[in-house]
Amino acid sequence: MSAEPAPAAAAAPPEQAPGPESPADGGEAAEHRALVLTGFGGYDKVKVQARRGGGPRPGEVSVRVRACGLNFADLMARQGLYDRLPPPPVCPGMECAGTVRALGDGVRDRQVGDKVMVLARSGLWQEVVNVPASQTFLMPEGMSFEEAAALLVNYITAYMILFDFGNLRPNQSVLIHMAAGGVGTAAIQLCKTVENVTIFGTASASKHDSLKESGVAHPIDYRTMDYAEEVRKISPKGVDIVLDPLGGSDTSKAFNLLKPMGKLITYGVANLLTGQKKNLMAMAKTWWNQFSINALQLLHHNKAVCGYHLGYMDEEVELVGGVVAKLVNLYSQGKIKPKIDSVWPFDQVADAMRQMQEKKNVGKVILVPEAPKEESKKEEN
Repeated sequence: MSAEPAPAAAAAPPEQAPGPESPADGGEAAEHRALVLTGFGGYDKVKVQARRGGGPRPGEVSVRVRACGLNFADLMARQGLYDRLPPPPVCPGMECAGTVRALGDGVRDRQVGDKVMVLARSGLWQEVVNVPASQTFLMPEGMSFEEAAALLVNYITAYMILFDFGNLRPNQSVLIHMAAGGVGTAAIQLCKTVENVTIFGTASASKHDSLKESGVAHPIDYRTMDYAEEVRKISPKGVDIVLDPLGGSDTSKAFNLLKPMGKLITYGVANLLTGQKKNLMAMAKTWWNQFSINALQLLHHNKAVCGYHLGYMDEEVELVGGVVAKLVNLYSQGKIKPKIDSVWPFDQVADAMRQMQEKKNVGKVILVPEAPKEESKKEEN
């Protein structure tokens, strides 16, 4: 696919739109490829374009990107349903991994050549990005760039939901929706670090064998069964923790499934996404069915309702950094390992998004600037 010229767009703040590096010789900035959301709508709205930019500003590092993570929020953003993305034309992407190419003034804790994971509000689906050094994390020994691009968003989310809000302890039970997706896979692995946790996981039937292998005691096909009834058959009192990425009427079902002292953590509204483009009927239905409870009612139930949104943690550098340190430690101990579903070159971003939106993935969908070597060879033949 030939690169198109990038549209003129106002410069966004550094945490919103990480830019590219300038060449080491101080000449004109080198051109690089970026994925750009040109407007809200279907898969064709994300295009590969050419971009130029300056060097890292004070406190920033320039990173040569090797792999990027695709998240459900990116699918929402494409339809105009994600409030943390600046208006198009804009480069999406909340996580990537690569190698530090250059340092801005004042950066002391990173070196050229460091392999890093990067977290940002948006702007990371590019070959080269400039980001504040505080938004980069050193990759642990032995981790691939694809794994590194699969770690931050999903595992930070799953960790903080399960342990900070959920207070997960031995002998408890957890219901994980979309259990074969990125956050679901991370949550299952993190549950396995606690003794004797019983995991219920919803996913389509074709993914159940994979879920059982990963440690889900009770996979439930949400397409053909009422998952609340299935949980009650096995655990009449319900469960201790429900992870809710769905929203709408599913949040009410989750609350009703909680045992006394149980915790519901809502962290998404996946029910809004029904097709390639925004569905106003689905939006109306989801908001109409949105769960609502007042403080007095909550008092009588002995249950907790929590809301989690990593996109609003921009300022919490120490808090997020502490979670990443724990995750890196768990990875180094072999207790967690990102599961990669598939790897797609930038040119095939539409296919990558379709893979996730049609819920075909088991694990993380990854984007890479260059086509994987095997595919390049196939194309040449």
